[in-house]
Amino acid sequence: MKKISFVLMSVVLMFVIAACSNDSSSASDNNGEETKSISILTPYLSSVTTKQMVDEIEKKAKENNWDTNVVDTAGDAGALASRMEDVISANTDAIVLVSTDPNQLQSQFQLANENDIPVFGSDSSYIEGMTLNATSDNDEMSKMITEHLFEQMDEKGNLIVLTHRPHPGVLKRTEKLDEMLKDYPDINVITEQEVKVPGPIENSRKQMENLLLSNKGEDAITAVWAGWDEPAIGATQAIQADGREGIIVTGIDGNSQAIELINEGSPLKATVKQNFVGMAEIVIEQMDKYFETGEVDDTELYAPAELVTAK
Repeated sequence: MKKISFVLMSVVLMFVIAACSNDSSSASDNNGEETKSISILTPYLSSVTTKQMVDEIEKKAKENNWDTNVVDTAGDAGALASRMEDVISANTDAIVLVSTDPNQLQSQFQLANENDIPVFGSDSSYIEGMTLNATSDNDEMSKMITEHLFEQMDEKGNLIVLTHRPHPGVLKRTEKLDEMLKDYPDINVITEQEVKVPGPIENSRKQMENLLLSNKGEDAITAVWAGWDEPAIGATQAIQADGREGIIVTGIDGNSQAIELINEGSPLKATVKQNFVGMAEIVIEQMDKYFETGEVDDTELYAPAELVTAK
C-alpha cells in the first residue's frame, strides 16, 4: 500500500512540475524569448487621430509579439494617474502615453523610473524622466497654418480661436498663434474658447452656433482658427447650417473628414496633415531599440507634416 501511495505521489508531482513549466513558458514567444507587455494610456481615445495612433501602436507591437493593454480614461487626468500606477504595479515592461500632458503625471513618472519602466510618448510632449516622445513639430505646424490663414484674411479682420490648452500639442500650437498675433495688429481676436473633450465636434458646433448668434454682422466674424481638426469640423457644420458665407476655418491634423470638407469647398479651407502612423512607428522602433540596448536615438523625434488646401 505504501509503495502504491509513493508511486501515485510521484505521478502527481510530475504533473505539478509539468504544469509549472507550462505556466512559466506562457510569457515567452516561440523562440523562447520573453514576451514584452506594453501599456498604452490616453484620456482621448474618442479622438479620431488618437485612436489612429493607438491602433497603429497596437498593430506594430503585436508584430513584435508584444502583449498590449489599452487604457482610456475619457478625458479624466486624475484617473489616468491612477491607472498609470496600476500598470506600474502590474510590472508592465513599457508605457506609452498617447496625446497626454506628462506634466500632470510627475509622481507617476518617478514611480516608473524607480521600477525601471520606460515611458514613451506619442503626440505628447517630453519632460525629464520620459524615455522618448514622438510627435510633430507643433511650432512649425502652427506657423504653417497660421501664416496661411492670415494671408487668406488679408492680414485683417475678426478671429475666433477654438483650442484645448490641456493637450500639450494643442497648447504649443496656441502659444505660437499668440506669438504671431503680436505682429498683426489689424487682426482682432473676438474670443478664445476651450473645446470640451470628449465630444469636440459636437461641443465646438454648439459653441460656434452661439458665437454666430452673438456676432450677426456681415463682417463680424472673418475666420476661425482651430487648434485641431475636430473643432474646425464642428465650427464648419455650424456655419453651414446657419448659411453664413465668407468665414474661413482652418484646423490641424489632416483627418479624413476635414480633408473631405476642404475638397468639398466648405468654409474649412486648410489643415496641416500630421503623420500619426509615422509617430507610432517611431515609438515602436525606439522601444525595440531600448529593449535591445537600453538607449534611444533622442528624447524627442518628429514625424513630418504638410499643409493641405483645396485642390
